[in-house]
Amino acid sequence: MTMVQIAVRLPSDLVGSIDRLATATDDSRSDVVRHAIEAYVYRKACEADASRYEAAPLSDAELTLADDPSGWSPTPAW
Repeated sequence: MTMVQIAVRLPSDLVGSIDRLATATDDSRSDVVRHAIEAYVYRKACEADASRYEAAPLSDAELTLADDPSGWSPTPAW
């Protein structure tokens, strides 16, 4: 994975919180910020998925299948 350096401006109190968290977790400031951004990006992707499911909800048959493991047919032997 190629790493790219970016610069952002943050309020000093937020940087203080990041630094305290980095110290408590034995991570670098960069690691804490990267993990926070990864979590935010993941959350936004999950929200987009939820919106798509809300727009096209599963049918009753699909929901029944999801709740009944015996309803799934075995993987065919190719």
